[in-house]
Amino acid sequence: MTGPATASPRFHVVRSRSQRLSLRVDVRTLTVCLLILAATVGVGVLALGTGEFAISPADVVRTLLGNGSPRTDFVVNELRLPRLLTGILVGAALGLSGALFQSLSRNPLGSPDIVGFTYGSATGGLLVVLVAGGTGGQIAFGAVGGGLATAFLVYVLAWRHGVHGFRLVLVGIGVSALLQGVNAYLLAKARFTQAAQAMVWLNGSLNGRDWGDVRPAAVGLALMLPLVALVAGRLRILEMGDDVAGGLGVPVQRTRLAILVLATAACAVATAAAGPVPFVALIAPQLARRLTHAPGPNLAAATCAGALLVVTADFASQRIHETAQLPVGVVTAVVGGIYLGLLLRRQRQTGRI
Repeated sequence: MTGPATASPRFHVVRSRSQRLSLRVDVRTLTVCLLILAATVGVGVLALGTGEFAISPADVVRTLLGNGSPRTDFVVNELRLPRLLTGILVGAALGLSGALFQSLSRNPLGSPDIVGFTYGSATGGLLVVLVAGGTGGQIAFGAVGGGLATAFLVYVLAWRHGVHGFRLVLVGIGVSALLQGVNAYLLAKARFTQAAQAMVWLNGSLNGRDWGDVRPAAVGLALMLPLVALVAGRLRILEMGDDVAGGLGVPVQRTRLAILVLATAACAVATAAAGPVPFVALIAPQLARRLTHAPGPNLAAATCAGALLVVTADFASQRIHETAQLPVGVVTAVVGGIYLGLLLRRQRQTGRI
């Protein structure tokens, strides 16, 4: 590869020696992603050293590099690292899902929390826990199935000569309310022990996560990222409007359906791994947009921001109470509720709602 050629003050173009291949790099977005990843690593090192057996950041790093003592190796690599990696994967999946939904609906409220897909995944997981008595991988399959079934229902109900952003959000809010009622009914009819187990999962928790939780989430996210990369270019064109996208040869409804399935699958993977963690998918894309100052879906930055949000929220949940660890979903719900109120106020001031 030859050296970068400047395309604009913001972009650099890297070309192959034959000049047949080129890649345009957004320098600010790349810098933001690297800084967010660095912050995630920093918070992660602190989190790995937090607990009843405190470990200094230097010892954490030494242990991760394979030079720790047997005790720190067990605590870091076997007890705490799976929880951290699960949080990173869950946050990344939620950030990616939220960016896809908000770009697809062209609406900052278009996140899986608002349009019901998170609750659909939760319903699928609950049915497995309460009806079939399943655990682990069975709950994961139930969450994925529930999310995809909810996406199909919302898509069918929102269809009217195509699916458009505001209609998708409004139908999703109605389906979300319905699914919350279904979940409450399932909990009311369940036995006490089953309901207690389900409530822990519904709160969105990373407590007790092990390597068995990391692998499915990693595989699911790894399978989706290449598929998302294939449709990312079309997603940017869709943001210009259906007429423009159709004029440029993009199959609008087919592309929208593919993006909807991928966004729902990403949300379901996160829900299967840690339960419903609210508002991360809502906040991460907006945070990414404000940091990058770039139009478009900002998929990479939103994915990184989601990972940072969940890891930071989980670290805070371990530090808020000295004797008990709060579920990470409680922390994200408080932060997300405040953010949602500010977002609705801004939307009202601009006359959008």
